[in-house]
Amino acid sequence: MKKEYAVEFENVSLVRNGTKILNNISMTVAANESIAIIGPNGSGKTSLMKLFKGDSRAYSDERTKCRLFGEERWNIFELRKRMGVVSTDLQSRFNDPTSAGEVILSGFFRTMNVHKDHTVTEEMIKAVEKAAELMGISDKLTRDIGKLSLGEKRRTLIARALVPDPKMLVLDEPMTGLDIVVKNEFKSMFDSLIDNGTSVVMITHDLDDIPKNIDRIIMMKDGAIFRDGGKKELLTSDIVSELFSANVKITEENGMYRMTTQ
Repeated sequence: MKKEYAVEFENVSLVRNGTKILNNISMTVAANESIAIIGPNGSGKTSLMKLFKGDSRAYSDERTKCRLFGEERWNIFELRKRMGVVSTDLQSRFNDPTSAGEVILSGFFRTMNVHKDHTVTEEMIKAVEKAAELMGISDKLTRDIGKLSLGEKRRTLIARALVPDPKMLVLDEPMTGLDIVVKNEFKSMFDSLIDNGTSVVMITHDLDDIPKNIDRIIMMKDGAIFRDGGKKELLTSDIVSELFSANVKITEENGMYRMTTQ
């Protein structure tokens, strides 16, 4: 049986204003695979995420292959049905008086709101309720998004990403600004999603954010892939110190990793 890939990059570069932001990226991500992309600020993590999302087009030549779910050319709206995206940038684009329920429902239309020309079906309403229940915000559906806590807003955005039943969930720094209790709740939630068949791609600079069920790590540095492999292999003090150009210590407990400076 032929292996299905969500992402296939070969010799992919991203050029902006004449400067290479990403340089010769070659990697694959299977459709059922979960990974964490880590690296210091400015390493290229967010630019790589934009390639994953189809928002940026790679610099193309005869050596380049850039496929998302097997397609070299894609309709961005069709791609969004297969790939749910959560980012802090997306969070800032929703304002009062949009309710949490409307934010989640907008995930079907890939818009910032539900408009009069959108056809809302009973199946969509049920999917919104199911996603809200999964995220633990069933009692928040009628509340304005601006009146929710930061953790509740993130849960709302994750529910929005999940309503079209995507094959992959892309999370850009999903734990930023959350306290340690909420972070632990989110990690457990992501582990459950992975257990239930959702592929998770997490972009983070904090090793403590990585859920247990993500084993593969892609390290980014200076716009290129620095290392690609398993957590036990890569998350060592020596390798992570080299990645961040700093003297750090890595500790592990029950499959969870933490980085401290020395």
